[in-house]
Amino acid sequence: MPRPYLCLRGLAVAVFLCLQIGTNGSVAAAEQGEAAHRAVTTADPTVPVDQLKLMLKPLTADELAVEADAWLGLLKAKVQEISDSELGVRRKRAEIAKVEEAVAVAEEEKEEIPQSNPARDAQHQEKKAAEAKATAEAEEKARTALVEQIGTLRDQRTALLDRLEVVLKEFEAKGGDAATYRKYMTAVSGVSVDVTDASATWVTVKGWLTSEAGGLRWLKNIALFLVTLLAFWILAAIVGKVVQKALDVSKRLTALLRDFLVRGVRRAILVVGFIMALGALEINIGPIMAVIGAAGFVVAFALQGTLSNFASGILILFYRPFDVGDAIDVAGVSGTVKSMNLLSTQINTFDNKMVVVPNNSIWGNVITNITGSDIRRVDMVFGIGYADDMAKAQSIMESILSSHPHVLAEPPPVVKLHELGESSVNFICRPWVKTADYWGVYWDVTRGVKEQFDAQGVSIPFPQRDVHIFNAAPST
Repeated sequence: MPRPYLCLRGLAVAVFLCLQIGTNGSVAAAEQGEAAHRAVTTADPTVPVDQLKLMLKPLTADELAVEADAWLGLLKAKVQEISDSELGVRRKRAEIAKVEEAVAVAEEEKEEIPQSNPARDAQHQEKKAAEAKATAEAEEKARTALVEQIGTLRDQRTALLDRLEVVLKEFEAKGGDAATYRKYMTAVSGVSVDVTDASATWVTVKGWLTSEAGGLRWLKNIALFLVTLLAFWILAAIVGKVVQKALDVSKRLTALLRDFLVRGVRRAILVVGFIMALGALEINIGPIMAVIGAAGFVVAFALQGTLSNFASGILILFYRPFDVGDAIDVAGVSGTVKSMNLLSTQINTFDNKMVVVPNNSIWGNVITNITGSDIRRVDMVFGIGYADDMAKAQSIMESILSSHPHVLAEPPPVVKLHELGESSVNFICRPWVKTADYWGVYWDVTRGVKEQFDAQGVSIPFPQRDVHIFNAAPST
């Protein structure tokens, strides 16, 4: 084999080995770096939360797990201190009970002084009782100091919980599972009060109420919650009015659709405000939203009819078959549309009964909008006798229509011989009127035709029947 080829081959092998060693070295260095990561954010347990967030930003999920473990260790140590202090309070309480019993015994012995040397025995018993009282007071002060110390430790625990929560949120955002941490946090948070110890209970409650991490913090949160709700309520009202004025300019939108859009905007703002207000109460919205999403399918399945009405309401709003104030005939109900929401439509019948009709029943049936057009045709039929003058009757009806102020000239009214009935010759009388004048014209023309027919000798026949009676011949 030629030497140049051997040299090139040896050079290639050497380069490959160098690259492999370099790659392995880089991987090993990276692994060593990850393994060597130490918690850096716990150097100052009182680090401000905003600074802590910036410190956590560049860390990976594995590094954040180390940080979370470190903060969890600090929290565990603080919980241990609280438990030890609470245990000390319980022990102090037991010691105080013993001392109080000794004081009671000393007081009883003072009353039962022997008669051999009363002065000396009385002085001895008073000294013994004073010592017992001093011991009891010292133990009570020590117990009170421990209770106050527990309040301080709880404030420190709350601060650690806040910072661990920040770490866990960043950890979850980068793919970590913080369920175990949160279970521990839930288990060790809160304030436990021994109601059997009245003085300790009062000190604990008073300390929590005046604590920056306790009562004052929640007072601030509740105030912020209420202010946020009020601000978004005002914002919803203002934006609703602006949207309403903007929609009123458009003549293509029905009053129902405008009202729906305005209410939708207001409710959306209120919902966003409520969610933000819950955040002010330090409530984690994520699990709530997850529960709502998981329950959505079950709710949708259980409320199929309601959702069908909801979908029908949306279609009615956008296709606009009727509007508020229109007279309609739908689903066997005739009346005037009073109001509508996404589930049902309220109709006031012509005799003023309120009927609530599901939107699904409306959209799934024929909708007759009686007042949907600006003008309507009044259809009437008048009959005269077969012996009467047809031209005269037609002239009378045409004269009545032409003289009525609410009958429109265009389209022109129609008066025609329509049919030959069983007992009358029937004319159709069809004037065009504005929709609002429909019934007025109907009643006026009917009355006028009757009066003019009577005055000019035109009869209005009614069904008659001749009855012939035959006497049957008697049978023989």
